[in-house]
Amino acid sequence: MTGKAYYMTTLGDWQRHASRFANSHWLALGGDAQPNEATHVLVLIEADEGVHLSLEDDAAFEPLPHPLAQKPISDAAQAALAPHGVPPGATTFDAAEAVARVHPLLRHRVF
Repeated sequence: MTGKAYYMTTLGDWQRHASRFANSHWLALGGDAQPNEATHVLVLIEADEGVHLSLEDDAAFEPLPHPLAQKPISDAAQAALAPHGVPPGATTFDAAEAVARVHPLLRHRVF
């Protein structure tokens, strides 16, 4: 069984694990015209529980709170997402809605 979760990481670290994901979408942050391995990204990863547990143990990945939890994202995540209209105190759901204006597949959906 797979689940979806949002993370902050870099493009290089996402690529290091990408073969293990059932599905994934990412948005480059910081305005890089040509993303590279060091580019910070917001990712939505669909994978099995084992993959999510290993990502949570990887210091290169910052898991964001569950989108339906009323818990704010970290200050660092908010700062990285602020150019996309994510205000201080935003939840993961708020952040996903904001970035979905640029990348609609990052919107939180429950099927």
